[in-house]
Amino acid sequence: MATTSMAANGAARQSAGYQMMLVGLLALNFGIVFFDRNSLNFLMPFVQPELGLTNTQVGVLASVLSGTWSVAALLMGWLSDTLGKRKVLLVASTLLFSACSFLTGIAGTFVMLIAARALMGVAEGGVMPISHALIADEVDPERRGLAQGVGQNFGSNLLGSFVAPVALVAFATWFGWRHAFFLAGAPGLISALLILWLVKEPKLTPKKAQVASGPRYTALDGLKERNVLLCVLLSVLLVAYLVTCWAFMPLYLDQVLHVSKDTNGWLMGTLGISATIGSFAVPGLSDRIGRRPVMIAAPFISILLPLGVLYLGAGSLPLLFVIFFVGWCVNGIFPLFMATVPSESVAPGNAALVMGLSMGAGEALGGVFGPMISGWVADAHGLTAPLWIMTGLAFVSGFIAMGLRETAPSKRRG
Repeated sequence: MATTSMAANGAARQSAGYQMMLVGLLALNFGIVFFDRNSLNFLMPFVQPELGLTNTQVGVLASVLSGTWSVAALLMGWLSDTLGKRKVLLVASTLLFSACSFLTGIAGTFVMLIAARALMGVAEGGVMPISHALIADEVDPERRGLAQGVGQNFGSNLLGSFVAPVALVAFATWFGWRHAFFLAGAPGLISALLILWLVKEPKLTPKKAQVASGPRYTALDGLKERNVLLCVLLSVLLVAYLVTCWAFMPLYLDQVLHVSKDTNGWLMGTLGISATIGSFAVPGLSDRIGRRPVMIAAPFISILLPLGVLYLGAGSLPLLFVIFFVGWCVNGIFPLFMATVPSESVAPGNAALVMGLSMGAGEALGGVFGPMISGWVADAHGLTAPLWIMTGLAFVSGFIAMGLRETAPSKRRG
C-alpha cells in the first residue's frame, strides 16, 4: 500500500528543476537555523566568563533549547500533516527564530539567556520535520536519500558548523559577542521571504480528513515499526553526542588545550567542512549500497573524534584537524535516521509524524539530558568527561544500527 501511494504521489510531483530549487532553498533555510542555534556554543568562550556561568549552566542552556525544539518538532510535524499547510508553518517558524537570535544578543543574565534559547527551540524545532515532509512530497523516491541529506546537512553544516564558528568568533573578537548574535539573526528574514515567494504549497489531503475515514495513526503505532524504534534510539544517542560536542568541545579546546580562539574557531569549523561534504557523500552512498551498512559504520568512525582530542592534544594540530574532519562523518547519517529510513518504513501519509517522532525524541532525551549530564559531570571531574561520554554514545549507536532493516529503494528492488 505504501508503494502504491508513493507511486501515485510521484505522478503529481513538480519538475526536476523545481525539486532542485526546493532542496537548495530548504538547505539554505536550515543552514540559517543552525547558524542561530550553534552561535551560543561557539561564542561561549566569550559569554561564559562575562556572565560567570558554570559548566552545568552551559549544559542547561543547550538542554533547554533541545527540550523546546523536541516538543516543537513533534507537534509541528503532526500539525503540518493535519492541516496540509507546510509552507505557511515554515515561513512563520523562520521569522520567529530570527527574532530569538536578537533576544539572545540583549540577554544580560543566565535566566534571560534561558528564556531566549527556549523560545528559539520552539521556533526552530518545526523547521526540519516540515522541510523533510516537503522533500518527501516533491522529490522522486530514487533521489530521496540524497535530497534529504542535502536538505538537512548541507546548509546546516556549511553555515551552522563552518561559517558560524569562523565568522562569529572573528566578529565577536572585533565587535563583541552581543553584536555577533544580531548578525546571526538577520539572514532568516531574507530566507522567509524567499520561501514565501518560491515554494509552492503541496496539494495534500489534510490528515484530519483521512482520519475521518480510517483509524488514527499515532506515535505508538509508529514505534511498533522496528526501524522507527531503532531510529528513535539512534536519534537519542547521537543527538546527545552532537550537542555535547557543540557545547563542550570549544571550552575543552580553550581551557584544557589552550589553543587560541582563532584556532578554536577553525577546528570547530572543520566539523562543518566534514559534514558539508558528508551531506552529499553519506546519504548518496546509502542510495547506492544501502542505508544499513552506512548507518553502522559512521558511529564507529566517529569515536575517533573524542579519543583523538583526548590523546593527541594541541601539540599535533595538523593531525588534530584530520581527526576532526574524519571523526565527524557521523553527521552524514542524521537525515537517514531522522527522516529517510523512518519515512521509507511507513505509509507516506504518516511520514511527517514518524520523522517528527525521531527528531523530537532525539532532542527531548539526547539533546536535553546529554549536555545537562555532561555539564554536571564536567564540573565534578573536569572537561575531559564530556569527551568520554561522546565516546560511549558513539560506540553503543553502532551496535544499535545493526538491527535496522534495509529500506533503500535500489536494494529493495534487487
